[in-house]
Amino acid sequence: MYFGGDTAMDADSQRVLEYLTLVEEAAEEVLTTKQQIVDLDIKRNRNREALNALRQEVSSNDQEQLDKEINGLHKELKAKVNRLNDIQGKPELRGYSLTSLSSDELKAINNLLKR
Repeated sequence: MYFGGDTAMDADSQRVLEYLTLVEEAAEEVLTTKQQIVDLDIKRNRNREALNALRQEVSSNDQEQLDKEINGLHKELKAKVNRLNDIQGKPELRGYSLTSLSSDELKAINNLLKR
């Protein structure tokens, strides 16, 4: 005997499966970006060690490029974490979009404090 309840259950199951798939994909993007940051940070630290050890003209352009890539990935990570939280119905992280002061901003603040 057929009661007709299976299609509603199938639709609910399908929505749950789609939701879980979406969450898993977004979480995977977050983890991948975090791993890229770790990998680039390791490379950046190795470059710093080489610069300090050799005290020769090693391409500081590479270091600047790594800094730019890492900063870009940090920005991407923020967006991806917010997307993941949005998918999961969680609120956006507070204070997560803060950025550090630039060296010029820090100098200006120090000058004001010395007055």
